[in-house]
Amino acid sequence: MITHPAYPSEPWTVGEKGLDLNVLAQSESVFALSNGHIGLRGNLDEGEPHGLPGTYLNSVFEFRPLPYAEAGYGYPPSGQTVINVTNGKLIRLLVEDEPFDVRYGELRSHNRVLSLRDGVLRRTAEWTSPSGHSVHISSTRLVSFTQRATAAIAYEVRPVDGPLHIVLQSELVTNEQLPPTTDDPRATAALTAPLQPEQHSAHDARAHLVHTTRLSGRRIGAAMDHTVHCPADVQTSIECSEDTARLTLTTQLAAGQPLRVVKFLSYGWSSQRSIPAISAQVEAALALACATGWEGLLADQRRYLDDYWAGADVDLEGDAEVQQAVRFALFQVLQASARAERRPIPAKGLTGPGYDGHAFWDTESYVLPALTYTAPHAAADALRWRHLTIPAARKRARELTLDGAAFPWRTITGEERSGYWPAGTAAFHINADIADAAIRLVQATGDEEFDREVGLELLVETARLWSSLGFHRRDGQFRIDGVTGPDEYTALCDNNVYTNLMAQRNLRGAVEAAKRHPDQAAELGVDDDEIAAWERAADEMLVPYDVGRGVHPQAERFTDYECWDFEHTRRDQYPLLLHFPYFDLYRKQVVKQADLVLALYKRGDAFTAEEKARDFAYYEPLTVRDSSLSACIQSVMAAEVGHLDLAYAYLGEAARMDLDDLAHNTGDGLHIASLAGAWIALVAGFGGMRDSGGSVAFAPRLPGPLTRLTFSVLWQGQRLCVVVTPAQATYSLGGGDPVELAHHGRLFTLRPDRPVTYPIPPIEPGPRPSQPPGREPGRLRPRRA
Repeated sequence: MITHPAYPSEPWTVGEKGLDLNVLAQSESVFALSNGHIGLRGNLDEGEPHGLPGTYLNSVFEFRPLPYAEAGYGYPPSGQTVINVTNGKLIRLLVEDEPFDVRYGELRSHNRVLSLRDGVLRRTAEWTSPSGHSVHISSTRLVSFTQRATAAIAYEVRPVDGPLHIVLQSELVTNEQLPPTTDDPRATAALTAPLQPEQHSAHDARAHLVHTTRLSGRRIGAAMDHTVHCPADVQTSIECSEDTARLTLTTQLAAGQPLRVVKFLSYGWSSQRSIPAISAQVEAALALACATGWEGLLADQRRYLDDYWAGADVDLEGDAEVQQAVRFALFQVLQASARAERRPIPAKGLTGPGYDGHAFWDTESYVLPALTYTAPHAAADALRWRHLTIPAARKRARELTLDGAAFPWRTITGEERSGYWPAGTAAFHINADIADAAIRLVQATGDEEFDREVGLELLVETARLWSSLGFHRRDGQFRIDGVTGPDEYTALCDNNVYTNLMAQRNLRGAVEAAKRHPDQAAELGVDDDEIAAWERAADEMLVPYDVGRGVHPQAERFTDYECWDFEHTRRDQYPLLLHFPYFDLYRKQVVKQADLVLALYKRGDAFTAEEKARDFAYYEPLTVRDSSLSACIQSVMAAEVGHLDLAYAYLGEAARMDLDDLAHNTGDGLHIASLAGAWIALVAGFGGMRDSGGSVAFAPRLPGPLTRLTFSVLWQGQRLCVVVTPAQATYSLGGGDPVELAHHGRLFTLRPDRPVTYPIPPIEPGPRPSQPPGREPGRLRPRRA
């Protein structure tokens, strides 16, 4: 587990002083660079030692068998696993014929800094070889936001105290040997040598390799070129084989003389293009990168991020650790999505192979809310990817004897790849989550083209699913039985409140979209009878309520289950899914992650303030947070019902999930949804932002340690800024048309360049609820001066 001193609290950087090989895999995830198309783990330039080598291209995967003890109808025939593609990060250094390896000789200093403003990873090291020769090494690495196919590295070496013979080897390497996998089901299944060679060539300082996956039909191209700057003579040679290309530079440097190499990389893939087409594609991208040059790429990267941070930044006063963490979170959410361009946003982004590189409901429920208000183009592209997969979702629905589209629980390409159907296929709420994201994007952006061409069909096909999945009982109630809600410790239940309320929103959203675009709806086969059926199902949706206890059961009969024996569950037995059978979990009151509490946030309009307070208090002692998705939602609702100190503790957990490796699996990749959840906890929690009903409202309150919170959201193409202090909130609008808002229920009109300030009313929370023994949210460490 990463200990805090590894990453001192800085407002715009994440830095590491020294090198701890025991947490190398974790730091490789933290220092990963990506743009949504290319992902480079933060491996050392020389490649070894490593925790887990990783170079990824979005949606490049290989099939793998899904072993079933007893297969059944509708089970996916195979799984999909993201693969490690050609590694272009490698730059090996030999000093007087001794390889630079931090495990040998003396590593006199070693620092790495991820700059959140510049979008680069910088590394400096001073090393003395076993034979006593000292060199200073520096490198800067970027994955371009402006040139989608491009990455680049500037590498420099200087002798410290005398002349030295220096050899640099810059490489492209395919089918790297990977470390063995673990027994943790959350970790990926590694595949041995998944890429077959098809073409290789090299000349001057340039080389490219083309490979294809053995089963999935992905053709991958990788290319490299170099510029060399050195006051001394440099001999160069280049060689290339099926899986390796290597440029070798040899020189003799005097003390203080630098050998500086800039390495340009380009990547591309296709399931349809030919070998010559892929080769031409990466060569063209490489030519553009070289023409732009290193300084040009750096300047473009900084301009892109300046524009992003102008609208996305969340500024805090009172907590340096959370300030750093939320900016790191926003940077990584951007990296996971910015140039994905109609490809999925995996649960780990492109930072590691965890969860086999699959996308889940995390994308629409956690990542897209943050992107909708900070980088709406990326949110729209993610939903356009879902729209492209509608044919596969329709096919899946037919397999399940349902109408409409049944989107997959976990996937890379749009087909269902979950081998465990109680917590996969049965989690139908993902369809309403997708619909909810589409509704939110249209409300926030007013994008009529998206609404007409993408949102409408997503809403129609998912509404059709709910109409066929549920049924009307004789008493008029619409039931949805035998499903799994967000809490994967309670599977195959009837009328999960979250699922039913989100389905209700889905159905009503489909009605409204069909009425906005009647011609396009008619082309999809929607008629008045179908719209009326959706309206009736939404109006008669069953929402269970336990009158005796005065709370909403997570699903029917949930509050009658036996409670889990928390007192006799050891701390080392969490997460429970790794130590107890699902059979035992499914029949007890124990909650893996926010479920009913998530409904309180997502469908807050369906509950009274008193119901929210009682429900939150009831589920706190049952929720063990065995998922990184939970803390941010519990933070939001704790803030709404007035438990600000508890909300603050949950914020810390969500925000520092990966910087402190709280789930002990950051080495497999970052938790992108939890990172997005840090934004949710601050903006929806302490900022009190709610966006239901086509409008936006705020009910801000700060916990004691925070003295100021400033954030912006994009609403209808305008930047709305909110500044919160313990006593008041100020709202401002930079330009455009007036906006109708609400502050703690008070409606007002915000006009451009006319800020409005309102006091924050006090709140009297009830008794602070307890958590399961040993599962209280971790307190943040003492603040530094």
